[in-house]
Amino acid sequence: MAVRDQVLETLQVENASVLDSMHNGVVAVDRNGVIVVFNKALQRIYGYAEEQVIGRYIEDIIPYTGLIKILKTGKSHIGRKFTIGDTVYLTNRTPIIKHGKIIGAVGVIQEITELQSIADELEMVKDLKGTMETVLDAAYDGLIVVNREGIVTMINKAFADLLGQSSERVVGKHVTEVLKDTRMHLVAQTGRAEIGDLQRINGHDVVVMRIPIKKEGRTIGAVGKIMFKDVHDLNALAQKINSLRSELAYYKGELQRYRGAKYGLDNIVGESREISRLKETVRKVAQSNSTVLINGETGTGKEIFAHALHMESNRRYGPFIKVNCAAIPEQLLESELFGYVGGAFTGARKGGQVGKFELANRGTIFLDEVGDMSLPLQAKLLRVLQDKEIERLGDNRTRPVDVRVVAATNKDLSKLIENGQFREDLYYRLNVINITIPPLRERPGDLKLLVGHFINEFNREFGLQVADLSPECWEIFNNYHWPGNVRELENVLERAFNIVDGDKIQPKDLPVYLQKLGSTGPTLVTQCQSLQSLLEQTEKMAIKNALEATGGNKAQAAKRLQISRAWLYQRMKKYNLQ
Repeated sequence: MAVRDQVLETLQVENASVLDSMHNGVVAVDRNGVIVVFNKALQRIYGYAEEQVIGRYIEDIIPYTGLIKILKTGKSHIGRKFTIGDTVYLTNRTPIIKHGKIIGAVGVIQEITELQSIADELEMVKDLKGTMETVLDAAYDGLIVVNREGIVTMINKAFADLLGQSSERVVGKHVTEVLKDTRMHLVAQTGRAEIGDLQRINGHDVVVMRIPIKKEGRTIGAVGKIMFKDVHDLNALAQKINSLRSELAYYKGELQRYRGAKYGLDNIVGESREISRLKETVRKVAQSNSTVLINGETGTGKEIFAHALHMESNRRYGPFIKVNCAAIPEQLLESELFGYVGGAFTGARKGGQVGKFELANRGTIFLDEVGDMSLPLQAKLLRVLQDKEIERLGDNRTRPVDVRVVAATNKDLSKLIENGQFREDLYYRLNVINITIPPLRERPGDLKLLVGHFINEFNREFGLQVADLSPECWEIFNNYHWPGNVRELENVLERAFNIVDGDKIQPKDLPVYLQKLGSTGPTLVTQCQSLQSLLEQTEKMAIKNALEATGGNKAQAAKRLQISRAWLYQRMKKYNLQ
C-alpha cells in the first residue's frame, strides 16, 4: 500500500504541474460544487491563491458560473464567451462522468480579446466592403478596376450599363476584351496617371481618367472613371465655369469694396512736418502685426489713418472691419464684436451670428471710440488680445482668430484709468504702437491743401466750378481754430457748395458762427480767454447751430457734425443744451 500511495502522490504532483504549466485557466469541482482544481493561470485571472479556493464552494469564488448547471444537467457548454473587466474569454464546461454518474465538472478558460478584436475588425471590413460596393454601384459615373495584369477585378453598374453587359460577365476578363483602344492595362504597368482623355465606348464619346493604384510604392492595378458621359456635358460645364468665374470676380470686387479699406496714404492730405512724419511712421509700423492706438481730437482723421495702416500692411487683401464702440448700445456691442449662437438670448437669430472679430479674420479690425467701451467688455477684449481667440455668446467653445487690432479714441485714456473707467492692463495692450494725430490748428500750413482738396471733390459731386475762397473767407479760415478739425472744415465747405453763387465762396455762404467770426475779426481771441475756453465756446455754438438746422433731431445733428450720438449727448449735457 505504501508503494501505491507513493505512486498516486507522484501522479498527483505531476498532474498539478501539468495543469499549472497550462496557459489556459482550469477549474474542477466535485459533485457538490466544491473546488478541487484551480490552476495558476486561473489564479492570475481571478487574483486568488490556491489555498484560498481549494475546498470552497465554486459560486463563492466565481459567481454565476455555469459549472453548477453542468452538474445538474450533465450537458456540456462549449464556446461560451464572457468578460472580466475589458478582457474577453472563451470557456468550455464539461461534466466529469464515472461509471455513468456525474462526479464533478471541469471548466477551461482561454483569453480571446485579441482574436475578438480581429473578428470585429473583419466584420467591420466586411460591412465597409458591402457599403462601398453599394455606393460604387449607385454612382452616376462609371468605374472600372483592373489588376497589374490588366484583368478586370471590379466594375460598377453604371459602367457595365454603358458597355451593355452585366458585371458578372466583365469581371475576370482582360480589359482589352471589354474596351477597345483602352489604356487601362498600360497605366497599371507604368504607374502614370492619364487625366481627361477622350475615349469612345459603345458609340459614346466620353471623357475618362485612369489612375494607378499603388501599395507600398508599387503599382498593383488601375482604376478608370468616366468623368463626362458626353463631350457636350464638358462643353456645357466649361461655359458654366466661365460664367461663374465672371460672377465670382464681380462679387469679389463688391465684397472687397464692402469689407476692405478705402483709403491709403495718398488720401491723407497734408505736407506739414507733422503729417509727413506720421505718414512715414504708418509705412513702418504697418509691416508688423502689433496693436496700434490712434489718438486725436474728433475730426482729425483717425479712421483714414486706420485705413492706411491696413492698406500698407501685408493684410491689405484681407477684410477691414470697422466698429464704432460709442455708436452701438452697450448691451448689443458684445454680440456685435464676438457673435452669438442660436438661442443665446431673447431675439437672437435662429442660426446665430458671426461677430466682427471673426469677420476680420486674417485682416484688420478698427475699434473706434474704444474709450467708450464698458469695463466688462474691456475685460473680454483684453482676453482676445492675449489669447488670440474669441467665444461667441451662448457658446462653450473658443474660436481662434488672426486679427490685427487698430483702436482709436479722442479721450485721454490715462485720466480714464485714474477715474477707474478704463483698464490699465488693456491700455498697455492697445498702446503697443501709439500714433497721435495733431489737430488742424497745429498744422495751419495744411489748411490751403485741404481746402483745395475738398473744393475739387465737391466740384465733381455738385457739378460746379468753384475756384477758391474769397479773401474775406480766407481771413476767417486762417483766424478760426477749427475745434472740429478736418471734419468740420469738410462740413463747412459742403454747406457752402449748397448755396454758393459764383466761382468763389463768400462769407455769406458760411455757417452763422463763422460769419460772426468774420465780423469781429481776429479780436475774438482776447487776453481774458484761454484756448480751452474758446474751444468750448465754439463747440457749443456748432452743436447749437446743428440742432437748430435739423429741428432738434439729434441723430441728424450728430450726422451733420460727423460725431457719434453718444458723444453729442455728452457734449449737450456738458453745455446744458438738453
